[in-house]
Amino acid sequence: MATKTDKKKTEVAEVVKTSLLGAPRVTEKAARLTIGNAYVFMVETRATKPEIKKAFIAKYKKTPLKIGMTTIRAKKVIVRGRKGMLAGGKKAIIYLKKGETIDLA
Repeated sequence: MATKTDKKKTEVAEVVKTSLLGAPRVTEKAARLTIGNAYVFMVETRATKPEIKKAFIAKYKKTPLKIGMTTIRAKKVIVRGRKGMLAGGKKAIIYLKKGETIDLA
């Protein structure tokens, strides 16, 4: 029999799982990839492929075929004469079976 604390821990674990998977990247390249059943998401920098797979299944109820990950490096910029940095991050390309789609809206 599950206690209240056990239920809270599982709820927190579900929130942590889905929070690893960030917003979908809406770019021209990402739009071209959706034709081939691949979707691009921003993810936490500490996230691993198995964690992202669990988060994706929890959020979209679809099982990915494979997951590709890449690190986005921070970039130096000059805005109005001041030097600064654009934050980097990590993105995941999630491939689905042929014919499967997800609703990003």
